[in-house]
Amino acid sequence: MTTRTLMTTVAALAMTATAALAEGQTIGFSQIGSESGWRAAETTLTQTQAKERGYQLQFSDAQQKQENQIAAIRSFIAQGVDAILLAPVVATGWDSVLEEAKEAEIPVVLLDRQVDSSDDMYLTAVGSNLVHEGEVAGTWLAETVAGKDCRIVELQGTTGSSPAIDRKTGFENAIKDHANLQIVRSQTGDFTRAQGKEVMESFLQAENGGKDICALYAHNDDMAVGAIQAIKEAGLAPGKDILVVSIDAVPDIFKAMADGEANATVELTPNMAGPAFDALEAYWKDGTMPAKFIQTDSRLYTQADDPAGEYEARKDLGY
Repeated sequence: MTTRTLMTTVAALAMTATAALAEGQTIGFSQIGSESGWRAAETTLTQTQAKERGYQLQFSDAQQKQENQIAAIRSFIAQGVDAILLAPVVATGWDSVLEEAKEAEIPVVLLDRQVDSSDDMYLTAVGSNLVHEGEVAGTWLAETVAGKDCRIVELQGTTGSSPAIDRKTGFENAIKDHANLQIVRSQTGDFTRAQGKEVMESFLQAENGGKDICALYAHNDDMAVGAIQAIKEAGLAPGKDILVVSIDAVPDIFKAMADGEANATVELTPNMAGPAFDALEAYWKDGTMPAKFIQTDSRLYTQADDPAGEYEARKDLGY
């Protein structure tokens, strides 16, 4: 889905908002936090669409702590909300609280991340194919270096989260048959720009000042942007001396691409709320059960895809 299609979709949903659910259901939204620009955009779009559709949205920022999310969900249940949106910070440890929501007959929709619980514990999950995202990034790198030996450093997302697990798996799947590609260092940057910079600094120090690094693979753009700053401070040219590929397609990575400091990003649309609300509305209307996984669109962007134009199109979407 292109940015312009995303904006058109949001506008179309707004036009049908009045007809959606006039009675105004209350929905609890447990968000991971605001660790990245992408996460902020997801929050903004969810809040905007809830307002347009006439919902009362009870928002809770978990500050990247699962215990805060569990407490928020229990609070939503006690309030008797009509549905719960959950962007889970990690994949495990949800059985008890999801069972409580199920017993209260409150449908739960997962946003952009998966849980290890049985799928009868939630109504549906909206998200990208996270393994595929990693595969796209790895395939791009394999094709770009074209047989050249390439030592790769990897900035992982939050330990235990489904994006960190799946994006690592996908990338490794894509490069496993390429003997010239080797991940030499891999560490979590917790999906944040500051941690991405800090961990990249340690990678550079450990790899001959960065001269032994061919490419950086980051599980999200914010870590990549932090790492780009570290590369520049080390006296190297990001995007040239060290190739940079990451995931999310946030505005700042397009700016970096336009400046020649990043090479590729794989899009993860922040519009998870639209499909989630559509599924809930159908369920409330006549009990229609959605698919257990609703997949959003993604695509690869490189420096050849008008990154300056993409930056301008995305910069006001809430990132």
